[in-house]
Amino acid sequence: MTPADDLSVNRPGESLRDLLNKSGPGLIERVVSQLLRRPTEWDSWRKGLAGEERVGAELNRLARHGWRVLHSIPLANNVDVDHLLIRPGGVFSINTKHHHNKAIWGSGDAVKVDHGKPAPYARKSRAEAKRVVRVLEHYCGFPVPVEPVLVIVGVTDLKAVATQLSVRVYQERQVAALAPLSGVLTAKQVEQVYSVARHRQAWSRA
Repeated sequence: MTPADDLSVNRPGESLRDLLNKSGPGLIERVVSQLLRRPTEWDSWRKGLAGEERVGAELNRLARHGWRVLHSIPLANNVDVDHLLIRPGGVFSINTKHHHNKAIWGSGDAVKVDHGKPAPYARKSRAEAKRVVRVLEHYCGFPVPVEPVLVIVGVTDLKAVATQLSVRVYQERQVAALAPLSGVLTAKQVEQVYSVARHRQAWSRA
């Protein structure tokens, strides 16, 4: 594995940060947008980046419990896995959403922001976890259970009916609840999964 292929050096939000650096607005465009108070696609990117950074900071604290943590894993078709956690308690594919000062309600596949239309967050999180399973099991050669997790940042209220949801749903400061989980992978398997997951080329066709 070359240094360029080692995803363990990625910071939270690496993909969004690169996108802003390459395609984001220049100084004049930013000033005009602020003066006109006109929302732009770049605002959404910055908001997403801030959310991934906050969640990433919480996840990095779990390293002291033996977690292996990866951020911004690039998949095919210009999408990525926001965060991946690996430890004896299993593998968790984490999708981050930033909804500042919003209320969230979730049950079944329905996740609503301020009582709006259901957002497809749960379905997309499950699909992402399945992609992660295919890659890890292909290279590891043993079953690798992957749970989808949705972490919602900045909300004023989060009501999730846990027994009815197909994904775990947390606020950013609740992800520590994953730390005590154990008994799924051996220590040797954890290191094997991590060695695969951190290799960029493993995900190139995922």
